Amino acid sequence: MASILNQVIDQGTTFSKQITVYETDGTTVQNLTGYTVAAQLRKNYTSTAYTTINATNNAPTSGVIVMSLTAVQTATLKSGRYVYDLQITAADTTVTRVLEGVITIRPEVTK
Repeated sequence: MASILNQVIDQGTTFSKQITVYETDGTTVQNLTGYTVAAQLRKNYTSTAYTTINATNNAPTSGVIVMSLTAVQTATLKSGRYVYDLQITAADTTVTRVLEGVITIRPEVTK
C-alpha cells in the first residue's frame, strides 16, 4: 500500500521534494537500481488532463526519488486541490505505487 503525503505548493514557485522508498518491512531502504519512476498531478481521479511531475531516480542505491515542478509549471496550474501519485516500475514491469496524496496549489500574487 502506498504512503500518503499531502503537500502545499505555492503557485509560480519551484517545488522539489526528496522521497525515500523503503522495503515492505519499513526499515530498510529499497534499492531502486533498474527501476523507472513516474508521477502525475490531476484535478481529480477521473480527469484526463494531467501535469507530469518530474520524478528522477538519481540515487537508486539509497532509495531516493526526487519529485519536482518548475516555477513555470506551477504558475500554469490553477489554484486549488489536486491529486497525485508516484509509481515505480521494476525491470520485470511490476508497477508499485509508493506515494499518493493531495497537493494544494496556493495562488500567487506577484507575477
